[in-house]
Amino acid sequence: MSDVYKDNPFADDEINPFAKNSGSATPASNSKLSPLPPEPVDYDHSATVDIPLDTSQELEKKEKELLAREAELKKKEEELKRREDAIKKAGVVIEEKNWPPFFPIIHHDISNEIPIHLQKLQYVAFTTLLGLVVCLIWNTIAVTLAWIKGEGPTIWFLAIIYLISGVPGAFVFWYRPLYRAMRTDSALRFGQFFLCYSIHIGFCVVAAVAPPIFFKGKSLTGMLPALEVLSDSALVGIFYLIGFAFFCIESLISIWVIQQVYAYFRGSGKAESMKREAARSTMMAAL
Repeated sequence: MSDVYKDNPFADDEINPFAKNSGSATPASNSKLSPLPPEPVDYDHSATVDIPLDTSQELEKKEKELLAREAELKKKEEELKRREDAIKKAGVVIEEKNWPPFFPIIHHDISNEIPIHLQKLQYVAFTTLLGLVVCLIWNTIAVTLAWIKGEGPTIWFLAIIYLISGVPGAFVFWYRPLYRAMRTDSALRFGQFFLCYSIHIGFCVVAAVAPPIFFKGKSLTGMLPALEVLSDSALVGIFYLIGFAFFCIESLISIWVIQQVYAYFRGSGKAESMKREAARSTMMAAL
């Protein structure tokens, strides 16, 4: 059987069907392809691969270090937790700035920190804070137009002072005390709110009239300056009348807010609590 495969049946072109000229007797050596030379493979048998192997002592050492770090982290976590509990018991709340969302400058989270039955009132109080911002900004615009028409720069500087002092002052002196009073139910903070919010309402009422007794010329867009400016310039007069309407609306909403807060304050029994806290604070100060 082995002799059968010794001869190549396709060695001659006469028998090879794939040859160009099957009928010719051209030697088969012309149609054969020479094999490619083998590529040399260079192996460096002398190269060694270093594989670090930790001994049992090194593994035990690393395990001890990891356990020590884990114990230290656990100790720090327990210490932080004790501090947080102590801060909560002391009534101190860490306030993270989150409003306005595009540029946080204050902490404000009514839906999560104010009781549900007081959230509507708190939102309306916050509306009066934003309303004061609108009133003072519009007042500055109207006074700027009046200055352009020849009223002098003094009223413009006064309008800027009202704006840069009124907005932060309102937040610090009456809105933040009300917010914390609603959140912590503190009677003393309610008292601070009533005092400062009454001054806020008085300012809005006086600004709606803007008599020349309290303020210089036309630095506020009240009714009396609006009537004076209207005779000189209709455009400036309209701006002053709109400012007058803003101060009137702000005054009415603020009066409603202080009435509702006072009704809650009296109905919840905070008046007696405020008296006791005031007496206790006076006694501690005397001691």
